Amino acid sequence: MAGLPVVAVFDVGKTNKKLVLFDSRYRVVHETSTSLDEIEDEEGFPCESVEALSRWVLEGYRDVMSDPAYSVRAVNFSGYGASFVLLDEELRPAAPLYNYLKPYPRDLEERFYARYGGAEKLCRETASPSLGSLNSGLQLYRLRHGEPGRYRSVRHALHLPQYISFLLTRRLCSEATSVGCHTHLWDFIRGDYHRWVKEEELEKLLPPFSDAQGPFHRNAEGVFIGTGLHDSSAALLPYSYAFRQPFMLLSTGTWSISLNPFNKEPLTPYELANDCLCFLSPSGTQVKASRLFAGAEHMKWTKVLGSHFCMDPDAFRDIRFDASVMQRLRSKSFDIDNPIPSNGGKLDFGTFDLSGFGDFEEAYHQLVSVLVGEQVFSTRLVLGKNGVRDLFIDGGFSRNDVYMHLLSEAFPDQRVHAADVAQASALGSAFVMHDCWNEQDIPIELVKTRQIPGTYTNMDRT
Repeated sequence: MAGLPVVAVFDVGKTNKKLVLFDSRYRVVHETSTSLDEIEDEEGFPCESVEALSRWVLEGYRDVMSDPAYSVRAVNFSGYGASFVLLDEELRPAAPLYNYLKPYPRDLEERFYARYGGAEKLCRETASPSLGSLNSGLQLYRLRHGEPGRYRSVRHALHLPQYISFLLTRRLCSEATSVGCHTHLWDFIRGDYHRWVKEEELEKLLPPFSDAQGPFHRNAEGVFIGTGLHDSSAALLPYSYAFRQPFMLLSTGTWSISLNPFNKEPLTPYELANDCLCFLSPSGTQVKASRLFAGAEHMKWTKVLGSHFCMDPDAFRDIRFDASVMQRLRSKSFDIDNPIPSNGGKLDFGTFDLSGFGDFEEAYHQLVSVLVGEQVFSTRLVLGKNGVRDLFIDGGFSRNDVYMHLLSEAFPDQRVHAADVAQASALGSAFVMHDCWNEQDIPIELVKTRQIPGTYTNMDRT
């Protein structure tokens, strides 16, 4: 008996690596997860092991292909951005997979911006703030000018999702969502690689573009292999399939990222200064986004509150929104309609005297109110003028009752929804493979939403 037809997705996160199998209705039928030990680059900074990652992908592929319970029809990949795998002439790794958190040399950064028109101009043209190693193009610049001997051995530079695809296809390619995610490589105004990429002769390292939406390589086993997607761009795709009216997605976690695929306005210097950027969609169109380091700050301050009030820091999970608590707090200090100015993602809760709060619950409402004030500021930066009607919140904060009530109140002109999509980035990567293996329609009910009280009641789906 033939196995269940599935599409397999390798979803490579910074910490967790997953292999997910979806059936023809895009239900998860199998999932494995692992974390790989980091190694150190030549300067002793932690980085991903290309060898361990490659071994995990190849072994995972062999395992699912040999499992009689499944018939793998297509494979795709999603992965974190700002990461290059550099290959030599023999298509072997020529350098470590440098960590995007690695500090960037200040003198080299200043030299780079001085040569190519200044930081403000270049950031505006490449639609990304200056982020050091997170601008993955600067990793190549650093290697070229800081380690010319190693650089001369590099023949190909593949972003991580495309490297994982290369492991199964041996085909070298570039792809829009990886090139267009805060890399400093792409000129969003001209729609081409930026002139600095050409002047530094980096373009010769970057393979030709392949369309993430096909046509796809088909291997000797009859399996269609995708080119891979940047994970944030992939996570947006289930919403794009499910909803036809203009919407925004607020994806919450360590970073809270507001994504607006309908805002085509160029980035302004003010937006860039407040951590806004643009991504490229799989089709090469602009997705405007803003970032806030909200999840990490929330974790830090709940520990402070727990210590002060002698409570388990996780006690916040049982707290429900209390309007009377907010009324008391607002009479003292808080106004959701006048959010505090952005402070580069650093919340200003530390200025409050914790002894002024009656208990953990009251202090926690204040913490979330400050956090939401920052989030309102960040999200409004990319809201645009295109009639966005729906704001979907996914990730950890979508299950936070205090957060969702305050956010709903702050956006009276939008319908605010807590959203849940199982394996969003893997699912989006699976969706782009749909036409090559699946004759059924993509089901729209995969995006589960819950309206927040006080918002509109009608939703338009495709």
